[in-house]
This record gives sequence, C-alpha cells and structure tokens, in this order.
Amino acid sequence: MARPLKPALPLREGVGASAVFCPPGPWRHLADFLAERLPRVADWPARIARGDVVDEAGQPLGDAPYRPNCRAFYWRELDVEPEIPFAERIVFQDRHLLVADKPHFLPVTPGGAYVQQTLLTRLRRATGLPHLSPIHRLDRETAGLVVFSVRPDERAAYQNLFRDRVVEKVYEAVAPAADGPWPRVLRHRLVERPGDAFMQMQVVDGEPNAETWVDRVELLGGAHQGLARYELRPRTGVKHQLRAQMNALGLPIVGDRIYPVLQPHENPPRLDAPLQLVARAIAFLDPVTGRPRHFERGAPTIAPS
Repeated sequence: MARPLKPALPLREGVGASAVFCPPGPWRHLADFLAERLPRVADWPARIARGDVVDEAGQPLGDAPYRPNCRAFYWRELDVEPEIPFAERIVFQDRHLLVADKPHFLPVTPGGAYVQQTLLTRLRRATGLPHLSPIHRLDRETAGLVVFSVRPDERAAYQNLFRDRVVEKVYEAVAPAADGPWPRVLRHRLVERPGDAFMQMQVVDGEPNAETWVDRVELLGGAHQGLARYELRPRTGVKHQLRAQMNALGLPIVGDRIYPVLQPHENPPRLDAPLQLVARAIAFLDPVTGRPRHFERGAPTIAPS
C-alpha cells in the first residue's frame, strides 16, 4: 500500500511537518498517546495548547478525546542544538534542481540532535522552497556537493538515477601515501559489524557489493608530509563505502572517527579535525530535461584542521 501523501502544511523555521499515525488503543487524550509514542518530546501538553499539533487540514487538534485511525502533524524543535559554524553554498539553481556545497559536520536532513542545523532546513529558509528535497545523501562528516529536487512531482525521477547507478560521482580524499600501481579498482563485500560496532562496515568473503575506482593524484608535502590526495569514483553505493574500502586498503582517510577504530560519539562534535573526504563532482543525464548535467565543487582543498 502506498504511503499517504503529506498535506500541504507550511514550513516553520524551514522545517516541514512530521506525521504520526494514531492507532486504536487505550489512550483517553491525544497528549497521552503522544507522550507514550514520542517520549523524547517532553512538552506535548504545551504544544497542543499552543495549537502546534494539527490535523490534515492544518486545524489545531486540541486535547480532545483520543481519535484512532487518523494522523496528527507537528513540527520538530529542540531546546538545545549543537551549532555548526560553517556555511553552505548554493552552486547551482534552476526550476528543477538546486545543488549545494555542504560543509563538514552539517547533516543533510533533520534527525537526532539536529533540526535547524541541517543543510535541508538552512536551504529551505534561505530559498523559501517548501518542497526542496535531497535526491541523495552525504554522511554528516563528509563535505561536498548535494543535489536537491525542487518539485515534488520530479523527485522520484531524480532519485531513480541513484537507484539505477547511472550517476557519475567523484570524491577526493586525503590519506597516507602509498606506492602503486595506480589507479586501481577496489572490490569488496561490505557488511555491518555485529554488536556495539554496528556503525562500522567490515570486509567479508563473498560476492563483492562495493566497487570503487581509486587513483593517487598528488603527494603532499610540508605539514602534510607522508599524506597523499586520492581521487575516488564509486560505482556502487554501500554504507560508508569509500571510508571502509580505503581502510581495507590500509589507507584510512585522515580525520575518520569510525575507521580503523570506532571512537566515542561526541555531542557537540569536535570541529577541529574534519574527515578529509569531499564530494567534488557529480554528473548525470537529466531525466526531466534530457540534458547532461555536470556540477563541480571547485579546486581541490584540504579542510582546515
């Protein structure tokens, strides 16, 4: 069954409304259900009293008797949110697409400890485009180009480009220098580690599900002696693919807090040692306009550390 469409509710501070389905149950009032269903939100009675929980028509629900088999809508907000003091940059925009250069540490979409400090929320506030939606993702630690669809009726066509693996992506990374031969193609089977290290991907025997073309393009000197710049062109899209495959090669990317050793999560994050991985370029045949698209971030750089 297809997921029901969200109603056209307005953005609030760049944040779209979130939906929660109200199933049959023993709750007397909506606040009772929401407190049980979403316990991390401590102020449901106050939100309901302010009219910040609404129905599909945007009408405040109030703390009326609980009504099952309907949806309630609310806007995510946080009392305390880590500030990411780095700015995004719009590198291209037309009526179909927006392409932004994301800084390190900034999440693409709201989740967990981040709502306002996300690329999507910042761009929606800056452009006033309520239907702006990313057609792919980057890790929070990775910087570089992210492509957004402007129109909801075109979003699926663009997302299918990534599903069908017909997008050319170019990354650059800084890692320990290593002798050739270069370039080379990395092929591994990557799966999540069990237990507490589930954040990490590990290489196991079996048919490869991750493939990346890698070339060493520059040996670095000075303060970066012993390091090199690499160009990476992934041909698949497995979780942490570039980070895990470079680590499997014995060349973990500088600044990686997951490979080779999973380090404790920090909130707020340390901002002085970014992951040296950047999504530099992206190209594809536009499924809506039929034109080739090619976007570049700019000259190679090493993120400040």
